[in-house]
Amino acid sequence: MEKINLTAYNNPKSPISEAYRAIRTNIQFAGVDKPLKTIIVTSATPHEGKSTVIASLAIVLAQAGKKVLLVDCDFRNPTIHKLFGLTNTGVTNFVATGEALEKIKQTVEQENLTIITAGPVPPNPSEILTSQKMSNLLDQLKQEYDYILLDTPPILPVTDAAALSHKADGVLLVVASDEISPNEAKLAKNKLELAGANIIGCVLNKVDVAPHGYGYGKYGGYG
Repeated sequence: MEKINLTAYNNPKSPISEAYRAIRTNIQFAGVDKPLKTIIVTSATPHEGKSTVIASLAIVLAQAGKKVLLVDCDFRNPTIHKLFGLTNTGVTNFVATGEALEKIKQTVEQENLTIITAGPVPPNPSEILTSQKMSNLLDQLKQEYDYILLDTPPILPVTDAAALSHKADGVLLVVASDEISPNEAKLAKNKLELAGANIIGCVLNKVDVAPHGYGYGKYGGYG
């Protein structure tokens, strides 16, 4: 089994890990009235760190004793299998070829965390995400886990996250500090809202806080 190369796992006492625990706490409070069981994490544009954010969030939720499933639904540029050193046999194998569900689940060093990778890149990512098989898969998995985290492609270049958003209880939008414009962030938010997404907050990623020696990401509600 490959070593997990994420700070939230390797250095749980670090400021970075503490920032992810703060996000975990905010999610738990946001779900007081209605549990947020299925959560999409997306970003406005590529390279904002959404896959690292969702993987780290999955780890800190699992560390809190929650039964967590991380699913890579970014069929265009799958990353989760690389972060955890896993075989990329996953969702598209299940949907396209009928691979048994138990065969695509993979365990890692972190207790309470199960991962389903994206699988081979398909020619029709959006169609797979909106298929009845995908809906059936999520419905079945909801019976087994406390949290299901779905990594999706960036919202501005493609429609995948918007197409899947109505099947999730909430959406977290990752925004890289100083890398995208306020207009791009607003456009991403508007695109999700038009799709009927329940945006539960924004994670401000890649924040430069070196002079203060603390912190990595920030969580904020849209209010």
